[in-house]
Amino acid sequence: MNIYSIADNIISPLGIDTISNLDAISNGKSGITLINDRNLSETEFYAAKIKYDLPLLEGYSFLESLFIQSIKATISDLDLDNERTVLVLSSTKGNIDLLEDEGNSRVLLPKMAQAINGYFSLKKSPILISNACISGVSAILVARNLINMGKADNVIVSGGDVLSKFTLSGFNCLKAVSDAPCKPYDENRTGISLGEGVGTILLSNNINLNKNKSALSEIVGGGQSNDANHISGPSRTGAGLNLAVKKAMIEAKLNSDKIDYINSHGTATLFNDEMESIAFADLNLGQVELNSLKGYFGHTLGAAGIIESILAIHQMNNGLLYKSLGFDIKGVSRDINVLSNNKSKPIRNALKTVSGFGGCNAAVIFTKL
Repeated sequence: MNIYSIADNIISPLGIDTISNLDAISNGKSGITLINDRNLSETEFYAAKIKYDLPLLEGYSFLESLFIQSIKATISDLDLDNERTVLVLSSTKGNIDLLEDEGNSRVLLPKMAQAINGYFSLKKSPILISNACISGVSAILVARNLINMGKADNVIVSGGDVLSKFTLSGFNCLKAVSDAPCKPYDENRTGISLGEGVGTILLSNNINLNKNKSALSEIVGGGQSNDANHISGPSRTGAGLNLAVKKAMIEAKLNSDKIDYINSHGTATLFNDEMESIAFADLNLGQVELNSLKGYFGHTLGAAGIIESILAIHQMNNGLLYKSLGFDIKGVSRDINVLSNNKSKPIRNALKTVSGFGGCNAAVIFTKL
């Protein structure tokens, strides 16, 4: 069965719709700034935080309001059958910022998913994916499987996370937070910059629902794996990511020479970037143009795989690849083709990869129609 990306929306520090985010990125604008917020940290830190006012819906948290606004923007002009539409949510921490609000059940991820599902009066129960940093791409692959199995015709896939004291302190304990805006794959990188945002993408078996060709693609392959190396560190050999990408390429019936562009995870941590360089080189993908979008958005955790997949699709359809912001000097051992400038190029097949804590890895391949 053919399954397509139909419509999308991104809410981030760079804008409240996909077009605004694309415009900002094309002009080299980053959402990462120096933040001084004692509610989040006793010291200043670099992150991408939503600073403009967004309407909070009565009875819903900040994150839930972001989810609802993003989903509404994605499907508002589409005639979807509620009986055949499923909501798949991706989040690593959900309403973790409500943790100190004793007795608030919405701090539980399933409760959050049910609240959002109820807002849209969807008949089917929502599905929640919380699998570290691969959650967004995992959600896309779960959505595709639901359609393939005949469980749904349309799946709304929405991923989101917000900055919180809990999350920031956790990454600080790992000494993983950069003291400057992150620099994926660069020799002088010092760690991640966290970010907040929500991305929503509608998948469907009905291509006629599409109204914006820039958002349209076919999902032709996907794969997931776990290298079981360490609770937070990836396999030093890139074996897990290698396996996930191989699964995606086999399913898509594509060899490495047919991959035209890679949107990688690119967290700007020493182990992640090095691992990816090894995996891509061993897959004969070392010469394929590649970018990480973390320099624009920071690491948006459960939103990352969806926001970055949306932007990979638009780059593919527009034939314009964006530079990997923060990259100047190669700082990994293997040869990879990191974009240091925007580049126009015809693209047929785009590969999106993610890796996360616990050794999890995922890959998905989008094809231009």
